[in-house]
Amino acid sequence: MKLRPLHDQVLVLRLESEAKTAGGIIIPDTAKEKPYQGEIIAAGPGKLDKDGKRIPPDVKKGDRVLFQRYAGTEVKIDGVEHLMMREDDVLCIIE
Repeated sequence: MKLRPLHDQVLVLRLESEAKTAGGIIIPDTAKEKPYQGEIIAAGPGKLDKDGKRIPPDVKKGDRVLFQRYAGTEVKIDGVEHLMMREDDVLCIIE
């Protein structure tokens, strides 16, 4: 399935969190929090300002990002869970 986000929407694939703590304790799946990091899979063309001029997004495909805790809508694409969110929900790009 191919998706093309509209306006300032981005499609994010969550990156897996560590299954072990620094002390070596293994965290079971039921106790793990969902990670707040992801990779941009696709980005829309940007939003329009009040004059109708398009503002391009700051993120692009392949960027690793941090996003807000409850950001986005979960979508399954080919059996893999992704998040569709506004670019405003992205906090920063990880370099």
